Amino acid sequence: MVTFAIYENKYMKHIFWFFLLFMQVAAAQKLKKADKAILESLKQHVNYLSDDKLEGRRTGTTGEKLAYEYIVGEFEKDGFLPKGENDGYLQSFEINDGKFININSHLIINDHDLKLTEEYFPLAFSPNTTLTAIASIALRENDNPWFFDIKDMLETNKNNPHFDLENAIKTHAETVAKKGANSLIIYNTSSIEDDLKFEANYKNDPIKIPVIYVRQAAKDKYLNDETATLDIKLKINILEKKRTGHNVIGYIDNNAGQTIILGAHYDHLGYGEDHNSLYTGKVPAIHNGADDNASGTAAIIELGKMLKASKYKNNNYLLIAFSGEELGLFGSKYFLDHPTTNLSNTNYMVNMDMVGRMKDSTHGLSIGGYGTSPVWGEIISKNDKYFNINLDSSGTGPSDHTSFYRKDIPVLFFFTGSHSDYHKPTDDAAKINFEGELQVLKYIYKVIEKTDKKGKLAFNKTRDPQMNSKSSFKVTLGFMPDYTYNGAGVRVDGLSDGRTAQKAGIKEGDIITSLDNHNFSDVQGYMEALNQYNKGDAAKVTVKRGANEMVFNIIF
Repeated sequence: MVTFAIYENKYMKHIFWFFLLFMQVAAAQKLKKADKAILESLKQHVNYLSDDKLEGRRTGTTGEKLAYEYIVGEFEKDGFLPKGENDGYLQSFEINDGKFININSHLIINDHDLKLTEEYFPLAFSPNTTLTAIASIALRENDNPWFFDIKDMLETNKNNPHFDLENAIKTHAETVAKKGANSLIIYNTSSIEDDLKFEANYKNDPIKIPVIYVRQAAKDKYLNDETATLDIKLKINILEKKRTGHNVIGYIDNNAGQTIILGAHYDHLGYGEDHNSLYTGKVPAIHNGADDNASGTAAIIELGKMLKASKYKNNNYLLIAFSGEELGLFGSKYFLDHPTTNLSNTNYMVNMDMVGRMKDSTHGLSIGGYGTSPVWGEIISKNDKYFNINLDSSGTGPSDHTSFYRKDIPVLFFFTGSHSDYHKPTDDAAKINFEGELQVLKYIYKVIEKTDKKGKLAFNKTRDPQMNSKSSFKVTLGFMPDYTYNGAGVRVDGLSDGRTAQKAGIKEGDIITSLDNHNFSDVQGYMEALNQYNKGDAAKVTVKRGANEMVFNIIF
């Protein structure tokens, strides 16, 4: 009996260990099935969003519409509540897309209707007007068109790197307007190229009279005799061009006192029309943006599903797929100016941008915003069993989390690294590392899990990063431009502590209009002006603050 009892006991132990092993294998198989389901969903999302038929998901296009309709469908299917406008998922916002010349504009000389763009065009600072006149190139009469050859202007300044031809023409036009001209028709008989064009992004107010540029061939054809009488009919109609972007917003309501925001932008570059592409080819091509940022969009959909099914109910979850990010964080800034939830209850924001190209050789994962809350230091470590983690303290960066950080909200920014396909037509779904993205998703889930019982996280302000050493700019004023500002100049959206602009007394909300004699109407013009300076150079910065104009003396 004793012998049998001992045998029976050993037998039961074997049964126990076999049962335990079976349960572990079953659990592993179950987890593997769950992972496989997420992987398949990630592939489905990315493949659809980066398909050619969406034509690069440029904000305000049919491609963007197809993308947001898909995201809305997924949000509905997964049971996320609508948190956009008018009880729907969408939040629309307007983008000023610059100016364009209406086709009803015309320049008729002696019954010859010149071809717009091909033979003539108005400069962008021209006012809208209609006039008829009998004029001559050789005569300068009141309330008549005057003519001006820019040849001397070009040749006199051919060795002057700071010469701004368009600004010089504008100044000349303002001068002749005071002398009686009702318009200025210009041309170039010099061998020096003038590179004049209609600047669609011009934002300053129009001047008093229109300035019309007549191309050389048209000048030779219609304006070859300076003494001839010219019957001129002119109509200029320059209009604002606008398009509408759409955020997609879903909500998981756990009846909690605070809300975690999960964000990713879904827009991309279209065919590169907004000049933010790194593609150098001459034939327009679709920029599918599989990593940037179909990968992040897929991630928030799947992360939302995981959190909705989870036991972590001490936070609500707001999922936002932003548009307009590639144009300058338009969607995220608009949401923060027009929130659809109580922002004061926001716990923190997680941004996923380009999380689909993790390298299997390094398992590299960058996490930005590490310094925006003391809690991040408690739950995030560089020492991870799977990832080689790079931590960045700053709350700012080239993506939508920056908008939230500017509102004193803790942020985290997840990014698997840049690559040679960035902002090029070759950023395609076939290059996505879906298994790597799954691991990123599970890592973010664990971070959220660790904050579930920590209440509302404290916010820390961080030092903004120094300008990238690869930048072509030798100096900087140390402020963040407001890319959504549609007026003339560059609006200061945020200041870097201890940097030039802050030291000089420039404040958030100020509008910078010039550096010395370099006037500019937008961020691009500011960048071009900034590139003229070296470290140690002095400059006068002209700023509009409300109704007042101020000048600050700075040294770079």
